Amino acid sequence: MSEHEETPVDLPLVPLPGSNRHSAEVIAPATVPQDSGAEIEVTVILRRQPGADTFDPSVRLSREDFAARMGADAADVASVTAALSGLGLRVLSTDLPSRRMRVAGTTAVLSRVFGTHLEAVTSRATDGTEVHHRNRTGMLMVPASLDGIITAVLGLDDRPQARAQFRVAEARAVAVSYTPLDLAEVYHFPAQFDGSGQTIALIELGGGFAQAELDTYFASLGITGPHVTAVGVDGAKNVPGADAAGADGEVLLDIEVAGALSPGANIVVYFAPNTDAGFVDAVSEATHASVTPTAISISWGQNEDAWTAQARHALDQAFVDAATLGVTVTVAAGDNGSSDGASDGRNHADFPASSPHVLACGGTSLHAVSGMVQSEVVWNNGKGAGATGGGVSDVFAIPTWQASAGVPASSRGTAGRGVPDVAAVADPTTGYEVLVDGQKKIYGGTSAVAPLWAALVARLAQAHGQPLGLLHPRLYGSVSAAPKQEGFRDITSGNNGSFAAKPGWDACTGLGVPDGTALLALLTTSAH
Repeated sequence: MSEHEETPVDLPLVPLPGSNRHSAEVIAPATVPQDSGAEIEVTVILRRQPGADTFDPSVRLSREDFAARMGADAADVASVTAALSGLGLRVLSTDLPSRRMRVAGTTAVLSRVFGTHLEAVTSRATDGTEVHHRNRTGMLMVPASLDGIITAVLGLDDRPQARAQFRVAEARAVAVSYTPLDLAEVYHFPAQFDGSGQTIALIELGGGFAQAELDTYFASLGITGPHVTAVGVDGAKNVPGADAAGADGEVLLDIEVAGALSPGANIVVYFAPNTDAGFVDAVSEATHASVTPTAISISWGQNEDAWTAQARHALDQAFVDAATLGVTVTVAAGDNGSSDGASDGRNHADFPASSPHVLACGGTSLHAVSGMVQSEVVWNNGKGAGATGGGVSDVFAIPTWQASAGVPASSRGTAGRGVPDVAAVADPTTGYEVLVDGQKKIYGGTSAVAPLWAALVARLAQAHGQPLGLLHPRLYGSVSAAPKQEGFRDITSGNNGSFAAKPGWDACTGLGVPDGTALLALLTTSAH
């Protein structure tokens, strides 16, 4: 059967759990209807091989052992390849460790094989802009012979999946600003380490950077910057200068913060489409790269309800891969307070920050002079002006290492994972001095906190002599609802809407802001 032929009408299909998707906020049908003969690509995720070990953060695997014990089973891959090829699809690539298959076919054949209807629409993105994309609603289906083998089919609907968690300060609103080097002093980064020998991966869903601009920025700080490499995923590329007011700002903020704070590290920037498939593929490519990164920094996200369950699960499992391979993943907790920008009157945690396998990074407002802190409180500039994300997950259960931290019940009354874990300055009015497309600007948002923490992790891993992986058990230790946790400066003033700062962990700034030197001592002690 050729790929342009239709599959049989009576093809036996079964529902794919977790694939239900609500329609985007459609403004109008696209001016050009969806072409049933146009070829598109999707990502198919397979189950782990039978008998895969239950994830244990204390057990770290080599890449070879991981592929043998936790990747996809070769027999499953053979079954999926035979079934989908026989139905008119082409398997473009297969990666057993990350359990991913990249599949191509016409819109008509893909729609029939996966039991859906795709339409071209114009819809309203979360930032208010109009976007053109393929839209689907309802459940997906899979061939009955593959029931239980395929766990997700991503990319059929290619609406924007996430938003960048940054904000640009208006010049008149800036109270004080800092270079990353100033913040290294404020947060006591161990000065004898610079991230040498470590790799930091940055996940970007748009934008780009120019090396000449990075050179100019790092020279202005009086340092030699890191080696920076761009990697394209799913057809995306480094495209600098095309979105100065948007994604370029995110990319350059991430590189400049991570690079200035860990200049000895190698930085690899993964560019992917802003879709559920692009997000999962970028994280998987970074995690399973030939050189395993020390840290992966992610400054993109969206409230948990805006994801399908299959996409959340696929991305969370990619983070399980990362932790098992010794990678620490740092993720921005969001910039829209306890509601995470939703209009339903409920509290929402941002995903992927709400994954229990990432270090969720909240934000503060900082006033410091010459490295000495005058005040630091929860970042909250009022309705519509930005506030740190934070809250309790509705979909991820509370992890054992957080059970004694005093996490409140979720908005649905369940015991959920608390967000964030850690914090640093994120208020754009007390923000970061960066260079974006030739302009010096002050940026804020928890977008800046994720690369700051990734850079600190790189320094700590260098000092430790090995990667740190899932840090939570050591960071939380025996923390209870009241005492301050070792390695942090507690933030006890302010709120992000529904949640208020308090002694110990809270749903605004987590355990607090880092004391890098104390964290190094803590990690050194806990390793013995």
